[in-house]
Amino acid sequence: MKFLLITLITHLPDPVTGRRRSTTERFREVVDTAVLAEELGFDGYGVGERHERPFISSSPPVVLSHIAARTSTIRLFTAVTTLSLLDPVRAYEDYATLDHLSDGRLELIIGKGNGAAQAQLFHVTAEDQWDRNREGYELFRRLWREEKVTWSGTYRPSLTEAETWPRPLQQPIRVWHGSATSRDSVDLAARYGDPIFSANVTNPIEPYAELIRHYRERWSHYGHDPADALVGAGTAGFYVARTSQEAIERYRPIFDARLAAFRRLGVPPVFDTLEDALDRSSILVGSPQQLVDKVLRYHEQFGHEVIHLQADHDGLTDKQHRESLELFQAEVAPVLRREIPSRPFHPPVTAAATA
Repeated sequence: MKFLLITLITHLPDPVTGRRRSTTERFREVVDTAVLAEELGFDGYGVGERHERPFISSSPPVVLSHIAARTSTIRLFTAVTTLSLLDPVRAYEDYATLDHLSDGRLELIIGKGNGAAQAQLFHVTAEDQWDRNREGYELFRRLWREEKVTWSGTYRPSLTEAETWPRPLQQPIRVWHGSATSRDSVDLAARYGDPIFSANVTNPIEPYAELIRHYRERWSHYGHDPADALVGAGTAGFYVARTSQEAIERYRPIFDARLAAFRRLGVPPVFDTLEDALDRSSILVGSPQQLVDKVLRYHEQFGHEVIHLQADHDGLTDKQHRESLELFQAEVAPVLRREIPSRPFHPPVTAAATA
């Protein structure tokens, strides 16, 4: 199994101390955590894309470019690139550039995005966001693979023998399709033989397991070898300690602050208590053995090879945050790597390999 840390770069007060870092401090924390993730042996680090408060992740290629300069081996993920909002040509230019700056360590997770602000900022609606995502991906995919593209669609001006620069380093790049509930998204992934990344953060396991089963069915429908299907999945929260009692005690105020934030926004929580979330959600809070057991239970339903964990401190001190990540890598990751074989990520591309 492979392990990513992912952040949506929320900009909120600390749920324990109430202090909110400045925007500059928050960005520095994101980059420093990516450096720590590489130091501790995580396989990837992901940066989300949102365009409304409380997120400040509106420009993932910029953030990932800075991370690329501070790291050398860890894979760099987008989580997700919202192609429904972006001009595919401009998105291609940004990410082809980042592909070179990262020595070919880039992995894209694409999706239609969510949030009410996108309708206001980008004039994308719930009615057309899926079609925009599909069209944007199909053009992006061609731009990455073809030196000259002639194309016409609905949501941007047509192209005639268009050239886009720079040409990418990876050919082709692996593109994951992120999905929480959309059969359209997983069907698009299956059609093109791409992997999926299930959000797996809001609801109990059943709807996500059903969506992954649908993906595998469509994968076979499109004529792909079932053994080649690749699935990743998220987790709703993360903290590991030596004992379950210690983990729960430390994580409870973080969880309670999250519930309070949902209620202030008028969003009814799916899990009313931490105990309910531990029982029915993908949250990984507990002892090392409890985390291993839970991931293995989810794997029975998903057959996934990659999971992401929460990258942010989220109410933990720097020391607590580092100790939790260290303990995960020392006692959880080795067991899951052994129990769940996974295909390797591509290594960084060296200058000699491209000469």
